[in-house]
Amino acid sequence: MSSNNLDMFLNENIADLKESGLYNEIDTVQGANGPKITINDKALINLSSNNYLGLATDERLRKVAKDAVDSYGVGAGAVRTINGTLDIHLELEKKLADFKGTEAAISYQSGFNCNMAAISAVMDKNDAILSDELNHASIIDGCRLSKAKIIRVNHSDMNDLRQKAKEAVESGQYNKVMVITDGVFSMDGDIAKLPEIVEIAEEFDLISYVDDAHGSGVLGKGAGTVKHFGLQDRVDFQMGTLSKAIGVVGGYVAGKENLIDWLKVRSRPFLFSTAVSPADAVASTKAIEVLMESTDLNEKLWENSNYLKVGLKELGFDIGKSETPITPCIIGDEKKAQKFSKRLIEEGVYAKAIVFPTVPKGSGRLRNMPSAAHTKEMLDEAIGIYKKIGMEMGLI
Repeated sequence: MSSNNLDMFLNENIADLKESGLYNEIDTVQGANGPKITINDKALINLSSNNYLGLATDERLRKVAKDAVDSYGVGAGAVRTINGTLDIHLELEKKLADFKGTEAAISYQSGFNCNMAAISAVMDKNDAILSDELNHASIIDGCRLSKAKIIRVNHSDMNDLRQKAKEAVESGQYNKVMVITDGVFSMDGDIAKLPEIVEIAEEFDLISYVDDAHGSGVLGKGAGTVKHFGLQDRVDFQMGTLSKAIGVVGGYVAGKENLIDWLKVRSRPFLFSTAVSPADAVASTKAIEVLMESTDLNEKLWENSNYLKVGLKELGFDIGKSETPITPCIIGDEKKAQKFSKRLIEEGVYAKAIVFPTVPKGSGRLRNMPSAAHTKEMLDEAIGIYKKIGMEMGLI
């Protein structure tokens, strides 16, 4: 018999979320997650996927993944530190280091795992972390796990960062101080001010950490935010995922050889979780090879991104200050955002409503994610549907 207290807690709070428009209904995709998807037997233009370059369904990746299953099986069989390190894991890490312009790299099972692993392996209760207030949840949780003092910095406010860095270092309270930021902020699509952040880090001898989950494959002709600014020799940690633009699953940290050596012996998800599957390892390697060989997919992504942005802005929608393909359509009221999303689905567009706690209360939005795989016809149809529903709801 389950706990009455637990049932009361769950039922009351779920009801509250539904009443306030903050309850997230999870939709099931029937088939592949491409530029068009099927949900409840209905075909929809997909504007909610992180599959920026369309690589999740790329035939080149499918082939090497199938071959890996035939050669290696479906699982790695152990944690990396026992006998779960396969030669293909090392090939992936070498390719990642080449891609990111660093001495070495280490791969993990997910991007979330990376931040839980890497931050706490280096920072502890005697340290401090300067963290942008809009950093991803995995950064926040990784910082908490480290037990370091977390000093919240106003979003992309370099004066605030400089002042708090100076105070932290000159206080003499901390052995080490880290500054950590997303490269691209996932809800608004703006880019971190990395040149200024790196200058401040160097002035105060801060450890610099960039989470490039939404920058890899997107900025720097695909190589990421750090390379976009030419800072690969001046950033200590380059963290990223293999599940967004790369199209597979997993994560990585790239940096100096001694950093990667330390993470291999002290980061807990690496030590205590089974290695990423053979199919995922080789598919990720292939995706990176594709990006290093050609910028075609990256250029198509930006072409589609700019086209959608212009279309929505000309209709009068608030698309914020995005500098990347992430294109928010900010509604404000959470219930209106949820209703807008449902009407889009009814008309043939899948753009998920994003509400608190993912974004601040009162900033409910539709987050549009155009990809290299979308056609101009798909985007025209989506813009037309946005116009219809925006007028219907009195939003434009």
